[in-house]
Amino acid sequence: MKRSLIKKIIVIAVAVLLIGVPAVYLNTSYHAGETALSVINTEHNGVKIEDNGKYYTFVPDDVKAGFIFYPGGKVDTLAYAPLMEKCAEEGILCILVHMPFNLAVFDINAADRYTDLYPEVERWYIGGHSLGGACASMYIDEHRDLFEGLILLASYSTKDLSDSGLSVLSITASNDGILNFDKYTENIRNLPADHIEYQIKGGNHSQFADYGFQKGDGKATIDPEEQLEDVSTAIITFIG
Repeated sequence: MKRSLIKKIIVIAVAVLLIGVPAVYLNTSYHAGETALSVINTEHNGVKIEDNGKYYTFVPDDVKAGFIFYPGGKVDTLAYAPLMEKCAEEGILCILVHMPFNLAVFDINAADRYTDLYPEVERWYIGGHSLGGACASMYIDEHRDLFEGLILLASYSTKDLSDSGLSVLSITASNDGILNFDKYTENIRNLPADHIEYQIKGGNHSQFADYGFQKGDGKATIDPEEQLEDVSTAIITFIG
């Protein structure tokens, strides 16, 4: 085989790897489970669910506040439907954002599109799970005047919000094997001094939503329903 042909084959092979590997990664995600899908397909408990293409809205009968939620990295948006429904049942209008390739880093400013759509909402909060929470903190850093507070699930803020005047709730799980707790501890100084920290005993990273077990996570010693109840109760109490 001629050297020129070998070189062409090598170049093509490298190109395929450079293009193909990222493409496979970007199009691979953790899928929503049956519980999450059943929430979307069956409206109940006074919550109207609207599929708006790029986002889902969970609309309660009596709106008390709004909550824009950024999903975790590589997690199907719908996996968070049970949590959004629980919050909406208590009067919180929830906007569950669909991110390109299920990665919030590709649309950090997604929240720009939503607050003006619901003028009846007087108090807005933003938050997210894991990577989604980090991206939500980046957004709120540039739009502090639009929100009452930030809600972080198994996440942390790399932006200094310590003097922001925002209310902040940070929820972690004791058996989380994904969250880097060293980074979490290092970045806790970025939150206001009066922020609230709440840890779910026996919970893990994966059970903040319904998408199965995430590779590398710790084993939960409580069931998903109990963790969902704990997380939703903490959020509802925080928003008030």
